[in-house]
Amino acid sequence: MRPKRSLAAAFAVAPLAALAQQAGEPVRQEPVVVSATRAESTVFDAPAAVNAVGADVISIAGPQVNLSEALTRIPGIAALNRQNYAQDLQVSIRGFGARSTFGIRGLRLIVDGIPATMPDGQGQASSISLSSAERIEVLRGPLALLYGNAAGGVVQVITKSGAPQPTLSASFGAGSFGMRREDVQFAATSGAHAFTIDASRFDTDGYREHSAATREIVNAKWAWQAGERTRVVATVNAFDQPRAQDPLGLTRAQWEQDPRQTQPIAIQNDTRKDVRQDQAGAIVEHRIDEDTTLNGRVYYGTRKLDNALGVPLAAQLAATSSGGIVAFDRDYEGAALQLSRRLLLCNGLALARLVAGLAYDRMHDDRQGYIDQNGARGALKRDEDDFVSNTDALLQGSVDFSEAWSAIAGVRATRVRFDTNDHYIAPGNPDDSGAITYSGVNPVAGLTWHAARGLNVYANAGRGFETPTFTELAYRNGASGLNTDLKASHSRHLEVGAKWRGTRQSLDLAAYDIRTEDELVVDVNAGGRSTFRNAGRTTRRGIELFHSAQWTAEWSTQLALTLVNARFGDAFLSGAGAAALPVAAGNRLPGTPDRSAFAELAYAPRWGWSGLNAAVEFLYAGRLYVDDVNSDSTSPSKVVNLRTGFKYRSGALEIEPLARIDNVTDRRYVGSVIVNEANRRFFESAPGRTWFVGVTGRYRF
Repeated sequence: MRPKRSLAAAFAVAPLAALAQQAGEPVRQEPVVVSATRAESTVFDAPAAVNAVGADVISIAGPQVNLSEALTRIPGIAALNRQNYAQDLQVSIRGFGARSTFGIRGLRLIVDGIPATMPDGQGQASSISLSSAERIEVLRGPLALLYGNAAGGVVQVITKSGAPQPTLSASFGAGSFGMRREDVQFAATSGAHAFTIDASRFDTDGYREHSAATREIVNAKWAWQAGERTRVVATVNAFDQPRAQDPLGLTRAQWEQDPRQTQPIAIQNDTRKDVRQDQAGAIVEHRIDEDTTLNGRVYYGTRKLDNALGVPLAAQLAATSSGGIVAFDRDYEGAALQLSRRLLLCNGLALARLVAGLAYDRMHDDRQGYIDQNGARGALKRDEDDFVSNTDALLQGSVDFSEAWSAIAGVRATRVRFDTNDHYIAPGNPDDSGAITYSGVNPVAGLTWHAARGLNVYANAGRGFETPTFTELAYRNGASGLNTDLKASHSRHLEVGAKWRGTRQSLDLAAYDIRTEDELVVDVNAGGRSTFRNAGRTTRRGIELFHSAQWTAEWSTQLALTLVNARFGDAFLSGAGAAALPVAAGNRLPGTPDRSAFAELAYAPRWGWSGLNAAVEFLYAGRLYVDDVNSDSTSPSKVVNLRTGFKYRSGALEIEPLARIDNVTDRRYVGSVIVNEANRRFFESAPGRTWFVGVTGRYRF
């Protein structure tokens, strides 16, 4: 006998159940995802809020430079293009990560099973090769907590593994503000071996003054079926960004006067970031027997950075200042083992899958700071070795009780240790060596009701934690040394959702409630340097909806809606000393849009011009508050984009041109904000009307 449902659940599910009972089997291919349960499943079967975009979407969403191009189609994630390649994108999931002034925090980045997030929880998306990406998955909600520290969500990129026929591809694109992108790719499969190698270069003069950038990426992947039971996948990634100028933020008055201008100190100090990163990794999967699989992962990488900040010279001369230029040489590595086993329970009445895993990751920075003398290195002001490591243990189980009910539960124990050895000791600047360790245990549980052939309903709950990153620990107000007063934040997540699949339509709906203790927030943000503090309790409540429909053979639509109500639960003081300002309970978390939407109407004729595709896209983003005090905010933005493309095939040759006009109405708006910027230079301008044209040619041998 089925358990009785509550009246509220019945009302919530009944309309979808009625639709599902009328629908036949889905005709549209479901994207395959691996992030939700660590085993391949479709988006529909994954018992969590997870969405994926494939290579077909990535290739038409833009020049394939930024993750934000394709991620606008997924609810629950805000990927803001800052038009600043020195600071990377500003990415947040359900409000986690919005405080980041550079890099990506509050969520986990994974590329081909290798972490792109460091052990302290800070990641970089700039090294991801989108032209070789097969799909991008975004996992939100409690199941993401099983990925460890700072897992407010998971963004996983899987790159292509070979091609059925040897295929040589070349593409070229050009766009507004001197943008150029070239890419060459070769993919093939030979017996037990499949490989892809992709090389790309991107140049731009930048939308704003002093925002030019150059990037080069080489990504290679080799898959080897070493035997009937063993598979090896190895990846190599080389990223070089020899030039990325930083125009800094603008005050409201400056933005209203000229959104393309920059700060004078950016020119004077030549604010910029130069980065070189190389990484190699391998994953081995061995099937011990029909029900047991062992996976192993190893990787190693190096990163070299030179970063000139916008710190005034007078501030750099203070005894405890670390200067205006940051430089480090980083090496990082990690290894993991995971054992999974399927088994029958209760005399074959239930199918279970157990996963146990261990992981260790380590990062070492040889870090220096220098006086910025008009963009050149001056006297040494900082010299230290920084170490951070995480040790994780995972146990996860899932059970299919019957055709109608399944459950998942897991726990991850994480220990993160920070150590710094200070080698720069001078009058007024004491030995700032120190260490601090954080640990947490994250339990997660979920239940799924397979209500009908085309309808799944699920509920998940979990507890997570987020440590400060090394950058967030590095500075404190009025003193030097690690900010050991910072606590890890702890969060409790509840989520309910439903997924419906019909013959021509699909619908995903999720609602959540998240409550966090000791939220990490920006305290003071000045001159490219930030200090952080804990802010007590916060709440995040929201609804996410994704709808896709193929109305006729030619016409289709997609719709993604996100509502987020993210607020402080406790009052506190933001800032230091006499400049501290009171933050009221109920203020909105800054940097998090309260609502966003993506809508697309696409046309692809099946006869005549059968290779043609065209679409109109609409993007809406709500207000972004600039600081904890909520002293100012951006206005909501409404942007319309147009795109068209064509596929022409002649024998072994395929040619695919693409043209896009973004922000067709030339609307003026702010694309992102620098949270709690002390000089009130919060605003980062989005461009007006822009264009991009590109062409890709493929030849199959």
